[in-house]
Amino acid sequence: MKPVLTALIAACLAAAACGAPAASEQPAASSQGVPMTATQFTSIDGKPMDLTALGAKAVLVVNTASKCGFTPQYKGLQALYEDKKDEGLIIVGVPSNDFMGQEPGTEEEVKTFCEINYGVTFPLTKKYHVKGKEAHPFYSAAKAAIGKEAEPGWNFHKILIKGDGTPVKAYGSKVKPEDKELAADIDAILKG
Repeated sequence: MKPVLTALIAACLAAAACGAPAASEQPAASSQGVPMTATQFTSIDGKPMDLTALGAKAVLVVNTASKCGFTPQYKGLQALYEDKKDEGLIIVGVPSNDFMGQEPGTEEEVKTFCEINYGVTFPLTKKYHVKGKEAHPFYSAAKAAIGKEAEPGWNFHKILIKGDGTPVKAYGSKVKPEDKELAADIDAILKG
């Protein structure tokens, strides 16, 4: 069997039911390091977006996709954002097509999908790679600070940072927006 076909079959088996590999499901230990400088993105509307200039106390960065079994997490993310934004939480969605082509649309299509289907009002970036050599520098910096748990293993992986860019913790795709541990970690930063 050709190596490319073997790798594709292995990826499909690992991605069954859109589940992230088990290793990425455990939250990473807190780094409590220095603020990252790789916090600059481009918004889904093409404007500069720096995570440290959003006026937030806490930022939850989530790589997203429109055609994944975890896509309904958009609803929970929007609810969390509405509940905590006045306290200083910003959620930032980072659309990515890195996992089985589950975000194939254009930025305009992604934005429309999120608004129509989930009422998303939190900021979205343009589409980015979130793993491998082409990953956005934010993900490389988070991995260097927090560890391998900061590298997304699938869609809807989450990285929590402080408003100044200090990495705090990473959460696997199966950790839902309403998860008690995630909520406690966010509250700890907001009450900080």
